[in-house]
Amino acid sequence: MTDPALLVVRAGALTTVQDLGRPGYAHLGVPRSGALDPSALRLVNRLVGNDEDAAALETTLTGCAVRPSRDVTVAVGGAPCPLRAGGRPVAWGAPVRVGAGELLEVGAAVRGVRSYLGFAGGLVPEPVLGSRSTDLLSGLGPAPLSGGDVLPLGRPAGEAARVDGAPWPAPPSELVLRVRFGPRHDWFTEAARRTLATGGYRVSAAGNRIGLRTEGPELERAVHGELPSEGMVLGAVQVPPDGRPVVFLADHPTTGGYPVVAVVRESDLAAAAQAVPGTPVRFVPIR
Repeated sequence: MTDPALLVVRAGALTTVQDLGRPGYAHLGVPRSGALDPSALRLVNRLVGNDEDAAALETTLTGCAVRPSRDVTVAVGGAPCPLRAGGRPVAWGAPVRVGAGELLEVGAAVRGVRSYLGFAGGLVPEPVLGSRSTDLLSGLGPAPLSGGDVLPLGRPAGEAARVDGAPWPAPPSELVLRVRFGPRHDWFTEAARRTLATGGYRVSAAGNRIGLRTEGPELERAVHGELPSEGMVLGAVQVPPDGRPVVFLADHPTTGGYPVVAVVRESDLAAAAQAVPGTPVRFVPIR
């Protein structure tokens, strides 16, 4: 008997395997990676009876299509999207049974950016440094999905949730990011710090899993020299030479040479994962 697996029929724009990442290896130059919307990952796993850190699929805007080799319970959450299994419409945000050989079609996101597909038993490609997450920056973990890929499925260990649906936060119409200034806020003028807190920024289409780029006013530097490379953290608001803030996300580099004007509160970053290009961004200083 062959091991259960998932055949990728349509990979979508950028679909990756993600769990809760591999924190603790920054000293080796390895980002934490993991789901950009960890709350969505945890919830789809709970809906199908998995441990919350089981590996799932993270899609980007255009969805994907997969075919399981065995009957499997699936839940899709995160960005709302239409779903079909075996040609019939099925529920988003709730456990759904998909038969062996049936095509599960995950459509384009209706709102938000990233949808999460959790499968009972989880996806079980070989872990690297304790995680099955795809890391776009370092290349660790499985490569982003392509049509024809086959991913191994684990054996279910728990019961699917007995619910008709679960509450999900809506993707943001305005992205509010609470920030603490530093460590290099003194490299910027006082006017630049006011601009960050009051300026009209929007999410740029140029962002990815490494960082959310913004469009809007430039931040004026008070110090114009070069900064030696130093450690970077999740949520760092780095300012490259064009003066427009970049918020580091899960696949961010562990070091960098551009000054960090502030750091976003980690709990706000899941909303950043679901903010579509053009979404207004407001940086709110906190103590």
